[in-house]
Amino acid sequence: MIDVEICPLKPEYIDSVLAINNMCFPTPWSRESLEREIKSNTLAKYVVAKKLDILMGYAGMWHILDEGHITNIAVHPEYRGFGIGSALLDALIEICKIELITSMTLEVRKSNLIAQNLYKKYGFVEEGIRKSYYMDNKEDAIIMWKHNI
Repeated sequence: MIDVEICPLKPEYIDSVLAINNMCFPTPWSRESLEREIKSNTLAKYVVAKKLDILMGYAGMWHILDEGHITNIAVHPEYRGFGIGSALLDALIEICKIELITSMTLEVRKSNLIAQNLYKKYGFVEEGIRKSYYMDNKEDAIIMWKHNI
């Protein structure tokens, strides 16, 4: 476990977040999409994991009514396996508690067993499938929920 600082995503972190985004996702978000998320989407809550000046990962969700919809959790490949994904998910859950969000949801690739296992460790359960959800390869998404935050 690496000791990391979790803090809100700030504009000066965008380049590092984009680099992680490009390494982790087949269809990464554009700079414009990410900037719009943090500057003008009032529903968006994003955090980063960093140590000194090294950004190791980021996570985000949308606060919609009493639900938190996780948009992304990504950890730089060099820092995987050190608990950073767990620290980021802990931070999102803490935001939910503070903002009185009672449930969390997300979509995860059917092939992404590492992410699914992380979510299951935190009490997320599979509650549905979105057929051909991902545009890059038409892979199904598993819909997962965590109730009673």
